Amino acid sequence: MPRRALLVEDDASIATVITAALEDEAFTVRRCDSIAGRDELLASDTFDVMLTDVVLTDGDGIVALEQVKAAHPHLPIIILSAQNTLDTAVRATDTGAFEYFPKPFDLDDLVRAACQAADGGGAADPLEAVAADGLPLIGRSQAMQDVYRMITRVLHNDLTVLILGESGTGKELVAEAIHQLGARKGKPFIAVNAAAIPRELIESELFGHEKGAFTGATQRTAGKFEQANGGTLFLDEIGDMPPEAQTRLLRALQSGRIRRVGGSEEIAIDVRIIAATNRDLAPMIAEGVFREDLYYRLAVVPIHLPPLRDRKGDVEPLARHFLRQAMLEGLPARGLSPAAASLLEAQPWRGNVRELRNFIYRAALLSREDEIDEGAIRQLLADRPARAATVAAPGFSSALHHWLEEERPPSGMLYHSALAAFEKPLFEHALRETSGNQLRAAQLLGINRNTLRKRLDDLQIDPEAFSHRG
Repeated sequence: MPRRALLVEDDASIATVITAALEDEAFTVRRCDSIAGRDELLASDTFDVMLTDVVLTDGDGIVALEQVKAAHPHLPIIILSAQNTLDTAVRATDTGAFEYFPKPFDLDDLVRAACQAADGGGAADPLEAVAADGLPLIGRSQAMQDVYRMITRVLHNDLTVLILGESGTGKELVAEAIHQLGARKGKPFIAVNAAAIPRELIESELFGHEKGAFTGATQRTAGKFEQANGGTLFLDEIGDMPPEAQTRLLRALQSGRIRRVGGSEEIAIDVRIIAATNRDLAPMIAEGVFREDLYYRLAVVPIHLPPLRDRKGDVEPLARHFLRQAMLEGLPARGLSPAAASLLEAQPWRGNVRELRNFIYRAALLSREDEIDEGAIRQLLADRPARAATVAAPGFSSALHHWLEEERPPSGMLYHSALAAFEKPLFEHALRETSGNQLRAAQLLGINRNTLRKRLDDLQIDPEAFSHRG
């Protein structure tokens, strides 16, 4: 028996392409372009799967699906939408839809899903309805659609998620979205930045400590795991966690129990773990800096958050959102001209969404007109600090070649010897410039303070030696 599909799509060209692809897979397809037409066909015929657009000629296809689900509870529904926002993805999944495909979609993937649905592959569990208007995850690019779809897949399970992406792409926003839209909504969401905690305190920060566990521990203190109990613990910059803390974290994830520093009691914990990093963990695993078994425990569901330069078309809606946000925070109300928006889209935004947000806030503050035009954007772009050259200056390159010829490091030690020779004067320069202030030196170098302190120890550099210099 041929499989029967109902296609509800008001774009004739898209409907023709989908119909042809389904018919190639032995489907009999009936088509309509409205809610009324859909209801008429459902009343007169039976189907193995329904594919429906969201915006139809006579209404919102998602809202109208409630009646369909009530009358045909076993009919798998695949939703197609050009309104490619996280809110649409969540609304689609909230209906109990079998699958959600943002436009443009991969036709092969769509046909594969239709076949699976028609053959009884089973529909997704319905999600709790949640208004997502306040979430700052914005973007209709295909890259962001992939992110939205991954978010909807992990909302109502407790699988561990590892969010990968450059700094400034919004990794914590994705973690918050998973928590706020999922089963643990209303429970604690605790975020901890592994790179911002001193090496000697990270275990206490995560697992808590007993009174007297170390100097200054004047009372028992609950750690982040206990604070997040019942909710979600977001471990940001997991790649900067020291090895000894990685070991304890792995043990906690494997056993579901923790032990406070200085304590003997095993404490059961119920937390969902979401981790994130802007670092490439593969070479760190190869070098023995990051535990491979911890990586596999964290990366059950990896979500790759794209850099802004790979999100074609997302800059303008993000910029307009930040202008509205800036106005709510007391800055002047500003518009954005089409030419200005085009110029913004053409920029590389190496600092990603965070850099764009700060730039837009500055534009809202400094613009002399109600509408920010292309000239204002060009001026602000020209006023930005020049970025460091991506290629070493010829003089430095020559000096490095001279050093290699003179020193001739032994085989197997070339990389590490050259790195040490380069790093030591660099760190000494940073300490000299900041009079030995390690926090300011780390900021000057563009690394976190824990990394600086570790490298100073490895290179045997005493920051106190620079504390009295101007």
